[in-house]
Amino acid sequence: MTLPVPTLEPAFDVVVRLGAPQDHGVTRAGHRRVVPILGGAVSGGLDAEILPGGGDWQTIGADGTISIDGRYSGRTTDGELFSLQVTGIRTASPDVLAALGRGESVDPSEYYFRTTVAIETSAPRLRHLERSLFVASCARDADAVRYRAYRLT
Repeated sequence: MTLPVPTLEPAFDVVVRLGAPQDHGVTRAGHRRVVPILGGAVSGGLDAEILPGGGDWQTIGADGTISIDGRYSGRTTDGELFSLQVTGIRTASPDVLAALGRGESVDPSEYYFRTTVAIETSAPRLRHLERSLFVASCARDADAVRYRAYRLT
């Protein structure tokens, strides 16, 4: 029996507007930083707004690699609520990470920023999103994160 080979199909695009990072210092989990979510938008296969609230609870490794743990909510144009949990990593050379930290524009090909995206909802029309796996290719702007989510077939 041959197993199916997964492919990626574009699912939706997200822009998440970010507040100033809150540096919590070194905790038992590591160097902790929390980035507040101010809002944003989802477009493509899903049209919605990202609601203010939630955040990205980051852990920063000794080499500057950031472990991403973002949790925030969205609302479709029809008023349906859903939540997103985004988990992944962002890493690069020390120079590129420093430039990103200063809010400079850096070509996304200069760093590795990939996540998984899990969606939770009670909306019947969106339930199919709970039954799929999504991966995303991301970019960090001065005050936002942009990503394209792909459904793993």
